Amino acid sequence: MRKMIMMVLSVFMLFTSVQVVSAAEATAWLDTSELSQGVVKVSYDAKSAPKMKVMITKGKESYTYNLTAGRTTEVFPLQLGNGEYKVMLLENISGKSYKAVKQQAVTLSLKDEKVVYLNSVQNVSWTSSSKAIAKAQELAKGKKTDEEKAKAVYDFIISNIAYDKNLAQTVTTDYLPSIDRTLTTKKDICYGYAALYAAMLRSLDIPAKLVMGDSDYVDVYHAWNEVYLNGKWVTIDTTVDAGMKQSNKPLSWMKDVAKYSKAKQY
Repeated sequence: MRKMIMMVLSVFMLFTSVQVVSAAEATAWLDTSELSQGVVKVSYDAKSAPKMKVMITKGKESYTYNLTAGRTTEVFPLQLGNGEYKVMLLENISGKSYKAVKQQAVTLSLKDEKVVYLNSVQNVSWTSSSKAIAKAQELAKGKKTDEEKAKAVYDFIISNIAYDKNLAQTVTTDYLPSIDRTLTTKKDICYGYAALYAAMLRSLDIPAKLVMGDSDYVDVYHAWNEVYLNGKWVTIDTTVDAGMKQSNKPLSWMKDVAKYSKAKQY
């Protein structure tokens, strides 16, 4: 189980060798038209070989993402706060070595950094036509506060989505959640739970993070959510609570943040 989760994590790891070829001028490959929302769009031609990735760095911190074969544009968050970022388009040379074929610096200056967590991005992907988003709208109907809406969506997920043990044993490093797949099959791993909850809340204009790291509740690398409610970020774990509900154990939908250790957030 731990091996499977760490395989998913490896998508976000640094590489053994990154060769920077040259600094590219601003071109169509990087769309910064939504920088005011805290995201950038990367356009590319990702074939099965060579493999391509995006690396986004700010200071000493970095996030790396596999680019999806068959797609031409994907959206990525700038979640490390205001300041200068470097966005790099990487192409596999051999093994774990990559070269930067494009790179560009962008500067983020947001008045409210929570806006980053309202977007559709690669691993929290949604549109207004998504079935899961229509469900979120249905669940929120008649609810007056963000907390009421977030609780209604939470109750739906923990009551209707089961943990997918088979997927947990077979998932590959390029796995990405699909909120409509999760809704239709009614099962997923923690990554899918967290993506579904984040997407549904974002569609309701409630800032929600997909978070990865460790938790006292499980002995494997884990994914959960942080949601902005009543002026603060609160920790919510639909995966753990779905299991507790199935076992008829008492639930507390807002978790103790001390029981979680964050490694990444999206």
